[in-house]
Amino acid sequence: MAHSEAHVHGTRADRGDADRRPATGGLVAAERRETVAERSVPAYGADTMAYQVATDVRALRAFVSAAALARGLPPRRVELLMLAVSELATNTLQHTTGGGRVRLWAEPGQLFCDVIDQGPTRAFGRDMPPADAVRGRGLAIVERVCDEVGVLTGPEGTAVRIRLSL
Repeated sequence: MAHSEAHVHGTRADRGDADRRPATGGLVAAERRETVAERSVPAYGADTMAYQVATDVRALRAFVSAAALARGLPPRRVELLMLAVSELATNTLQHTTGGGRVRLWAEPGQLFCDVIDQGPTRAFGRDMPPADAVRGRGLAIVERVCDEVGVLTGPEGTAVRIRLSL
């Protein structure tokens, strides 16, 4: 995305959770890997699916599952990816107009997925809402089940980019 803004949030390491690897993979600063938001979408090899209405979410989950399994994401991690994409797509349908689309691709050792819509930039880095809260868990869930989360804004809209290690 040319001329885009990028914001990165949500690695478990950033939140201090012991069960997440840091986004940098423990590398020293000079060897730092690109953040999820700095990665470019490959010119080929990405699968894309659009969604417009709530009844599209079931097909979207099937698309994400098949594409992720085909790229080597283990079944347990595929379930986490489907949960994250489902939460993001539901937010799109509840809070924006025009639907959205999902783009998924893999690079050595990692899988990327963009959920793109015309909504505003999302705020990540929030705590899980209290148990009695009616709303507000979707983005917090996404941050907790993905290895890294970034938000990019550009000509094609707002993309929440998630990464899971293969």
